[in-house]
Amino acid sequence: MLDATPDACAAQFAPLLQADYRDQDGLADFAARVDVATFDFENVPAESAQWLAERVPVFPSPRALSVAQDRLAEKSLFRELGIPVPEFATIDSRAGLDTALAAIGTPCILKTRRLGYDGKGQFRIKSPADADAAWEALGAQAGTVGLILEGFVAFQRELSVVAVRGRDGELRAWPLTENWHESGILSASLAPARVDDTLQAQALATARKVAEALDYVGVFALELFLKDGVLLANEMAPRVHNSGHWTIEGAETSQFQNHLRAVLGLPLGDTRAIGHSCMLNWIGTMPPAAPVLAESCGHWHDYGKSAREGRKVGHATLRAESGQELATALERVGRSLGREAQVAPVIERLAQSR
Repeated sequence: MLDATPDACAAQFAPLLQADYRDQDGLADFAARVDVATFDFENVPAESAQWLAERVPVFPSPRALSVAQDRLAEKSLFRELGIPVPEFATIDSRAGLDTALAAIGTPCILKTRRLGYDGKGQFRIKSPADADAAWEALGAQAGTVGLILEGFVAFQRELSVVAVRGRDGELRAWPLTENWHESGILSASLAPARVDDTLQAQALATARKVAEALDYVGVFALELFLKDGVLLANEMAPRVHNSGHWTIEGAETSQFQNHLRAVLGLPLGDTRAIGHSCMLNWIGTMPPAAPVLAESCGHWHDYGKSAREGRKVGHATLRAESGQELATALERVGRSLGREAQVAPVIERLAQSR
């Protein structure tokens, strides 16, 4: 594996080549050692992926990576494919922000077009009076990574579809997942989401449109907003996704295994869910493992990362045969860890679906 940092967590499992992603000597060394290359981080430079693709197969393609790195290109693709999206406009200047605000209205969100994720590079504009503060916070990046203004969606639920497409064009998807965020970072996921077959089919059709347009190979996720029965596309992640971590224990084939199957040209595995799963994200520091491991349905994942505010350092997945059993286990874990607020919305959703 190639990574810019000496303590990359995947280096616990594979030989590490430490080099900047733009270091062609490092890339050449990497290319000489692999039969196929992939990535699990969307901020890898698309130019580096293209340089590698001229020497070894790279999946997903550099084009898919490039589109997913730019919110404007991403939203434009969704719109071209007939996929509903929030209103958006590119912002090049302070005057341009005022023009877009008048057209889109408030509330809305000013975002960097590139390099922002987990709530980074964003400013919520509640009224036109916030325009100056928004420009002060992000305006300097208009000429570097670019800016986009997006209309705020008063959604009822946040959902994601995680799908995989093979080299032969076969597409499979895991059941829709419902997600809850805290400060822009995923806090908990419930799978399968409590939705009807119509929404599941709509999400799969949306994923298929995107995958075929990009000739995508590998796992990807589409983050979706549900509003008044319609799924609006928020963002695409060109990689295995945090909201699909539940698949390690909660699906016949995990997103990680299916990603490798896809990029290696192997048959895709079954994506059906096994029971009911909830993934709890650990942000900043790891809590005690014992309350999770005391549950017969508890599974623990420590990424081997150093503690840091806002950093995803691990997760736990609770998988049960019934929603009631899952809710009961979540209540115990939340109480033992002092994380009642983290598990509460999941328990509430499970109660609603009885």
